[in-house]
Amino acid sequence: MHFAFLLASLAYILVSVYLGWALTQDKPVRKGIGLGLLMVGMVAHALLLYPYVVTLYGLNFNLFNVISLISLFFLFFYVLFSLYRPIISLGILAAPTALLGMTVGYIGRAPYQPIINISAGLEAHILLSFAAYCVLLMAAIQALFLRLQIRELKHHTIHRFWVNKLPSLQSMEGLLFDMLLVGFVLLSIALGIGFIYVDDLMAQHIVHKTVFSLLSWLLFGTLLVGNWCAGWRGKRAANITIYAFILLAIGFVGSKFVLELLLGVGQ
Repeated sequence: MHFAFLLASLAYILVSVYLGWALTQDKPVRKGIGLGLLMVGMVAHALLLYPYVVTLYGLNFNLFNVISLISLFFLFFYVLFSLYRPIISLGILAAPTALLGMTVGYIGRAPYQPIINISAGLEAHILLSFAAYCVLLMAAIQALFLRLQIRELKHHTIHRFWVNKLPSLQSMEGLLFDMLLVGFVLLSIALGIGFIYVDDLMAQHIVHKTVFSLLSWLLFGTLLVGNWCAGWRGKRAANITIYAFILLAIGFVGSKFVLELLLGVGQ
């Protein structure tokens, strides 16, 4: 356990330092080095997290385990997107995020009622929900980067750090909508399965989570339709993405924080 934590931490730190050095010194980033270290970190991270989630008493998705799992999924999807998009430099954020999430999950403890004897449908709902949250988290971060680039271009700044260090604005927008489409599809399937297999929303303390998730889903869907039909992009697309993800985060992480840490209720 401790070895896996140290190994993953070392891999994540090395990637962060390497990418930070390459970006500040205007050196070319070697994708093989970055992705290779991240793969080592992800494997160690998964080995560390597995016994915390899969326990003898059932699945344990408490707040801290969820944060660690989301950071792991976040990194996994980043690696997948980086295989066909020139976004290896974004690992300067992906690696520290995974390190922070893993550390929080490793040291954090919260009361929780393990999930036992659940159907395959509910398992699919849980996993797809995590996957959707991770991709949409990436979209929100991508939207923040996009706003920084737009701001530099709009104000004609001399030292354009974000414009020079990140991929082109067109590539960043394309990646944003790739993430939004994947995340929206995953969230749609997860919500659909949830409505089929969840019997009592009130008894399971998830009615608030469902409401915020639906509001977020509507915003993401509106943005995708707006982009398709009216060409919504740029600052408007970035802002809507950020607002929609905030709703999703309030419904998911926010509700777990209130129920588990403030009220002491395991979900």
